[in-house]
Amino acid sequence: MKILILSCNTGEGHNSCAAAVREFFEHRGHSCETADVLGFISKKFSRFISKWHVRIYRHMPRLFSEGYSFAERHDEVFRENTPVYRMLTAGAQRLGDYINTGGYDIVLCTHVFSSLIMTDVKKRCGTTVKTGFIATDYTCSPSTGESELDYYCIPDESLRAEFIKHGVPDKKIISTGIPVRSGFLERIDKSEAKKRLGLPEDHEHLLVMCGSMGCGPIARLTKRLSRKLPEDMEITVICGTNEQLYKRLKRRLRKDSRVHILGFVNCIAELMDGADLYITKPGGLSITEAAYKALPMAFMDVVEGCEVHNMRYFLDKCFAVYSKAYRSMAKLCADILLDGKKRMLMAEQLRNSFSGNPMVKIYDIFMGDCDYDKEEI
Repeated sequence: MKILILSCNTGEGHNSCAAAVREFFEHRGHSCETADVLGFISKKFSRFISKWHVRIYRHMPRLFSEGYSFAERHDEVFRENTPVYRMLTAGAQRLGDYINTGGYDIVLCTHVFSSLIMTDVKKRCGTTVKTGFIATDYTCSPSTGESELDYYCIPDESLRAEFIKHGVPDKKIISTGIPVRSGFLERIDKSEAKKRLGLPEDHEHLLVMCGSMGCGPIARLTKRLSRKLPEDMEITVICGTNEQLYKRLKRRLRKDSRVHILGFVNCIAELMDGADLYITKPGGLSITEAAYKALPMAFMDVVEGCEVHNMRYFLDKCFAVYSKAYRSMAKLCADILLDGKKRMLMAEQLRNSFSGNPMVKIYDIFMGDCDYDKEEI
């Protein structure tokens, strides 16, 4: 089988999900390709959207949140023949030609934009490939119900009613979980992981990361943590693609041997294995990756939008704790790091809720090796 995975360069989570899907299908011997769906409009357009998404997300979070809230209240802005819809689907014909020429059997979408564009491709080009949307947040994203694909893979059965409310047919919804790469499905003994990372095995380890873009008050938070946490606690801060943040923290905290400042890294799974607590914003993919590692979390409310729903889902199930102000985060983290029983309880709840591999069910659905039949939909 030949599979095309359509992602979107608006945050690394969608690409991480696409990577997890590709990894699983390729491991089963299938041919896979990942493509940025906005690139079919034009590469220049894709770079423009990606660039401004990062700028707004990192420097104007309130504007991002208000834009998302507006989209939640006005799904109609994405409906067929609206200016936004026409802009998004400007590359539909090119994508349709690409799919037909490439001989793809399955097209999977990890962003709502790609699901809308793929819907237009099906109408315009008459393609008969199997199609599906894989949600990467614990909510139904605005305009999901405006798309018309074969299957909708959602993070949890408790979200089914929300997707139905937004217009997704019940019989097309499959509760699968959010796919993560295999490295996050495996767990290494914490002491061994700390040893591999060069950290003292008897020290508690706090991992701090605020998305691949390094947004939020990380600099102020890290400085406060370095002052408030006991001497036998280690802090690792991941700055992601935020080079200015990396340089600033390196300069300010160069004399504190407990604080480890890293830029963009590919060893997040290993760092999670060696962490006792994870401070992060509630991005759908990053918190799901941590959940499969059974890593207790403390959330920062940095960018609202869909992340409010992610945070609410995890807090309601007692998978994480939350502090609105960075000033109180240091005390909250110190309390949890000193409370081994609370961390053990949080970790156990995560282990019980996040097990197995979501890709097994997704694979069975699209390979036809289960009870779900496309002809019935």
